[in-house]
Amino acid sequence: MTRGSGKMAEKAKSSGGLSMLAAPHTTKVEDVLKHYGVTLKGGLDYKTVETRRKQFGWNVLEQQNKESLLSLFISQFDDLLVKILLGAAVISFGLTLTEISEGFSLTDFIEPVVILVILILNAVVGVWQEANAEQALDALKKLQPTMTTCLRDGKWVTIDSSELVLGDIVRVRTGNKIPADLRICTISSTSLSCEQSQLTGESKNVAKTSQALPENMRDCEIQEKRNILFSSTTVSCGNCVGVVIATGMQTEIGAIQAAVLDAGAQERDTPLQRMLDDFSKSLSKFISLICVAVWVINFRNFSEPVHSSFMKGSIYYFKIAVALAVAAIPEGLPAVITTSLALGTRNMARRNAIVRRLPSVETLGCTTVICSDKTGTLTTNKMCAIILKTILDSGKIKSIHLSTNDDTIKQTTGSAAAMSNAQTYKGPIDALMETLNKCACMCSDASVDQEQGEPTELAILNMVDRIHKHIAPDSGAPISMEYQKSFKKEATLEFCRDRKMMSVISNEEGHLKLYTKGAPESVIDRCTMYMLPDGSTAHLTTEMKRNIMDEVEQMAKDALRTIAFACITKADAELEIYKKNVSKGEISEGSPLFFNEIEKDLVFLGIAGIVDPPRPQVKNAIRIAREAGIRVFMITGDNKLTAEAIAKKIGILPMDFGNSASTHYYSFTGKEFESLSQEQRRTILNASGVVFSRTEPKHKQDIVSILKQIGETVAMTGDGVNDAPALKMADIGISMGITGTEVAKEASDMVLVDDNFQSIVAAIEEGRCIYSNMKAFIRYLISSNIGEVASIFLTAAMGIPEGMMPVKLLWVNLVTDGLPATALSFNPPDKDVMKKAPRSNDDKLIDQWTFLRYLIIGLYVGISTVGIFVWWYIFGISPNDGNTTITLRQLMTFQKCPTWGNFSVNRLADMSEDMCSYFTLGKAKPATLSLTVLVMIEMFNAFNAVSEDSSLLVTPPWSNLHLMLATSISITIHCLILYTPLLARIFGVVPLDKYDWIAVLLWSFPVIIIDELLKIVGRRRMKIGSQRPGINLKHVGSKKQD
Repeated sequence: MTRGSGKMAEKAKSSGGLSMLAAPHTTKVEDVLKHYGVTLKGGLDYKTVETRRKQFGWNVLEQQNKESLLSLFISQFDDLLVKILLGAAVISFGLTLTEISEGFSLTDFIEPVVILVILILNAVVGVWQEANAEQALDALKKLQPTMTTCLRDGKWVTIDSSELVLGDIVRVRTGNKIPADLRICTISSTSLSCEQSQLTGESKNVAKTSQALPENMRDCEIQEKRNILFSSTTVSCGNCVGVVIATGMQTEIGAIQAAVLDAGAQERDTPLQRMLDDFSKSLSKFISLICVAVWVINFRNFSEPVHSSFMKGSIYYFKIAVALAVAAIPEGLPAVITTSLALGTRNMARRNAIVRRLPSVETLGCTTVICSDKTGTLTTNKMCAIILKTILDSGKIKSIHLSTNDDTIKQTTGSAAAMSNAQTYKGPIDALMETLNKCACMCSDASVDQEQGEPTELAILNMVDRIHKHIAPDSGAPISMEYQKSFKKEATLEFCRDRKMMSVISNEEGHLKLYTKGAPESVIDRCTMYMLPDGSTAHLTTEMKRNIMDEVEQMAKDALRTIAFACITKADAELEIYKKNVSKGEISEGSPLFFNEIEKDLVFLGIAGIVDPPRPQVKNAIRIAREAGIRVFMITGDNKLTAEAIAKKIGILPMDFGNSASTHYYSFTGKEFESLSQEQRRTILNASGVVFSRTEPKHKQDIVSILKQIGETVAMTGDGVNDAPALKMADIGISMGITGTEVAKEASDMVLVDDNFQSIVAAIEEGRCIYSNMKAFIRYLISSNIGEVASIFLTAAMGIPEGMMPVKLLWVNLVTDGLPATALSFNPPDKDVMKKAPRSNDDKLIDQWTFLRYLIIGLYVGISTVGIFVWWYIFGISPNDGNTTITLRQLMTFQKCPTWGNFSVNRLADMSEDMCSYFTLGKAKPATLSLTVLVMIEMFNAFNAVSEDSSLLVTPPWSNLHLMLATSISITIHCLILYTPLLARIFGVVPLDKYDWIAVLLWSFPVIIIDELLKIVGRRRMKIGSQRPGINLKHVGSKKQD
């Protein structure tokens, strides 16, 4: 059973009569316990446990049924191109078997065997890829804890977490992983907090409570459910007892599991796969038409004497039709595409992007929208204290500004907006600064030495050390370590959500001092004095408090988290109060009343502003993305104000957002976006920049789903468990390599090694280059195949002996063409590749102009390969051949040769006693010439493919040295076949002399001249197209909503 994220699913009543509580977070603890028929003293009895397990199942996540390796293997053949090739192999094999009685050689089986080997290898690769595709679900399963402590029949027992049922009473402590969704019943510590960022996207630990939420929060966001502990999250601080309210697939993590399963089922093919599918359909129709046409055209020749019988004649021309199918299918295309994508992944890895699924490499090239997480991707994911405010003698506020880009520290006096008058901070470390530094260090459990502790506390300690080092550069160990080592904590007043602050009583060589830190509004409210730079104190007036809070408000608008510091310089009495009250009994949830007696009449010290700063390169990367026609949206679990402030700094939103009526930029919380109509959502998602805050997994899925519906190609980033469904649903799921969970990584298509947004833009640039080069080698291969089809078709239409046998065509398609095609993957990228708008994900692989180019080049390939074959028979080529020339009419009616009474030719070495064997066994030389012309034309055609529209005079072949090497190897391999006796026998070829090679070059080179002329036409078409009125690409939008 699955349900929507954030809402408890209700189960129909069964024989046990129990149903899941719809809104436990707004229900009082006693009512929750009553609903599940359990008490905090006894727990459930074992009989009830068994009954509920039968009704609701085990506390485990559902797994997708996996296909067997055999079914996966068979499914790899469910492809149109593969079926055509498989059919050709089977038919060819069958036809070869029919000729056994007449004598045959093993070389006759080369064609079907080679095709089958190719198909099997492709299937094996496909099985390997798919067998590893669904590991995200296994990773989710690993998040669940294995053992837990629960109350059964009045006794605390340790059991496997899968045995938990609704109503079980569970005890968890600091560091425990939550085994199921729990409603907190009692907290046995002053505070309880949970680390749930991977589930909700919140960047800090969440304080928890046992109190019921108001009824009007029944449908609140996951983040607001402060009295619920969610399965697979971790207790970061405190101890509590809770009651199980959801297990297995009914938990929030279960909802994510269900969403991953659903998103996986909805995955669509990549743009490249769709293009290739469309191409396959067109190719299959074309092949069927041509094959039937060739067979029908030669119907009149079925009964020719050379075939002995009508049946043998029909089989002979059927084999020619099969050869045509082999010629038309680019057998090497899958291998070349895979190789090209693999090379692309290597280049991307150099740019910190590891691709997990090969087709994703090309899909990146048509990305139109990037939906990016904030924390760790757009920001550094490292909290930094960038400003410290204190009060001067004059009552004015002094601000110390710490740069995030270098070691610069400056100071200003007065308003926070006075940075234009900033001066370099020169100290000194006066009494106020020293006291504030001690306060910051003692009110912290973090350690800069081991970089351990709360990110906020580490940021404060680093600020203290940095300021001190700035003034005293020759000092030794960090000052924070010295303070923490030298002073002893006599008492700690833990942080509580109700008072939003914490305090410590520090013993400094016999002098007791109380240090406090917390939320500014809470700390300042308890302050009556403030400390001056010389260490003396003065009265903190209401007006001064108001001025400080104005500064705090401004800092909050700049996405700063603010922490206030205060102290009591003599805390002997406060320590006595603490010791007296602690000895009375156990501390429980909330702040003990005596804390109020201690934390009063405080001396204000200062305020620190902390931020997770944007990565330095992000702003420029977003600018590059915009220039490339790619929109960037921010989707985060953080609050709206912080998200908007960061978005302004990095350019997703304009700096004046919120102050002007922008019609192309928006900011919404997940709930606000959810409340809009479908039409309104589409309008919003057509905007230039959008920020989504306080989002839940379902919101991210909705955003991705709508973007895909309106035709966008979506790249989605994420690092948490909650991101997995959206990562799976997006066209490109991008996870974080450093901060990302295994769940996110397994659900993604690409992993960023450095968690840096700039790497996404670099990967998109690489994807565009790969697509451009892919078009080059596809154009090269398809035009070659059209040439082979034209050659066989012309041969059949003219009725001359066939010069291209299937085994030769297979060799050319797989080996001779394969190397240059792969080398075209190294074509230099266009300089303006990131200045062009993204291509549509529905683009056709072959448009009308491209097809015309293929056709013209292909026709010339066909004419030249058949032409040199005919030329040898009619005019001869090399004087060393000693062949007898004949007329074109004789060549076109060679099947009637047995009826020619006095036909006589010079007997060649390969011929039999029968003079008519001149057209069968004697065709080795012209067939070799035809094959060699095909090879050389395709080498020249590979040079043409270095650039789609640039002349070879502008982009010469040597601009791609890999191509020069590949063509050299291909020609060398062809020569080995010609001049190695064993290989020559297998392929039915003979050596060529210098006269033959001159003829081959004369027939081959014109393909360069023809393509240069076509490029001129193509450039003129592009120029005319660019002069037409353009389309306004501004995205529609309505008035900004908040």
